[in-house]
Amino acid sequence: MAEAPRLRKVVTVTDELLLELGRPVAVPVRRAAAAAVIRNPWAGAGFVADLGPEVERIAPGLARLLTDRISEALGGVDRIESFGKAAIVGLDGEIEHGGALIHTPFFGNVFRELTEGTSIIVFSDDRLPAGEPLTVPLWHKTAAATRSHYLTCQIRIPDAPRPDEIVVVAAGASGPRPNARIGDRATDPLIRLADLDDLETVT
Repeated sequence: MAEAPRLRKVVTVTDELLLELGRPVAVPVRRAAAAAVIRNPWAGAGFVADLGPEVERIAPGLARLLTDRISEALGGVDRIESFGKAAIVGLDGEIEHGGALIHTPFFGNVFRELTEGTSIIVFSDDRLPAGEPLTVPLWHKTAAATRSHYLTCQIRIPDAPRPDEIVVVAAGASGPRPNARIGDRATDPLIRLADLDDLETVT
């Protein structure tokens, strides 16, 4: 494992929704996901008990690179209101390989600090063949329970990950879901199972 992982490509996708059911979106929101395609540093090594050394060496740089890309796409760190992270492992790797690169402080803490967040970062990860899409969940970077900012973005790279690669993703959004209106915890009524006994059961 002396060989440094090769960064084969970086992909950034953005979208901005302006109409929902033909109605203008009250707060136009831009979503962005940046993905780094790297060689799996544990490829061909069999079961590796301690993933830490490679994580410490690789993950902080990936966090910086990907945060820079989504910040640029969204118009600056102050425009990032929601964030999420993800990893896609190629078929010859373990899901744990992807988890190692995104679930430790060497990625998460760096990503959170660079985006000026305080929330735990919501995530997704999977082992998939090249070209399969992965949905990345997002929530508010400082108030994770804010329902208006529960949204997702999707990333798909036609030629990645190859079997010996990992795709590491950072994602963000500049605002809430289009025309969000389901309230929040501060406005919720108190609901208990006993309160629902008389409601019609859906079958």
